[in-house]
Amino acid sequence: MKLILLGAPGAGKGTQATRLADQYHIPHISTGDIFRANLKEETPLGLKAKEYMDQGLLVPDELTVDLVMDRLAKPDCANGYILDGFPRTLVQAAALDAKVDIDAAINVEVPDEKIVKRMAGRRVCPKCGEPYHTEYKVPAKEGVCDRCGSLLIIRKDDEAETVLKRLAVYHDQTAPLIDHYQAAGKLITVDGTQSVEAVTDAITTALKA
Repeated sequence: MKLILLGAPGAGKGTQATRLADQYHIPHISTGDIFRANLKEETPLGLKAKEYMDQGLLVPDELTVDLVMDRLAKPDCANGYILDGFPRTLVQAAALDAKVDIDAAINVEVPDEKIVKRMAGRRVCPKCGEPYHTEYKVPAKEGVCDRCGSLLIIRKDDEAETVLKRLAVYHDQTAPLIDHYQAAGKLITVDGTQSVEAVTDAITTALKA
């Protein structure tokens, strides 16, 4: 099964991708993870991507398409995959359409005001990468990572001002993908304000149908 997860930053795509990957035994392919790995290693691609990500802007298509296509050619993708964070533009969607036949594009829908609130509460450990949230995943000791004891930080792209920029960019460049996959008869829209479990159930029910 070849799936795409759509939705604004903070809509919960990553969480759903992980759950669906486990359920269907297919890899979760996140461009965010790919870019973060490059940022950590300070590769030329990572440094270039950082310039855009720090401003809450999307990484340009040419820095993304070839990397993703190469990943889809790996043996573990033979039985399908879940794309999280790609495609983000109609140009990327066209590049993907030319290479593979996607089964469904799942749109996790969450209002902007709820997304801003969600992301404002995010915290992350700069050492081991463990994610936390002031409401949904609180560490045992406030501000300290349970796993390694490092002080938690707020990522720059989770700050309110940056989140609002990211949402504006999403609505301008990425939201048109909803119409693209709707026209192709491959769009599934679910209410992302429900519990994590309820969202997963809604997706799997729609896929069975």
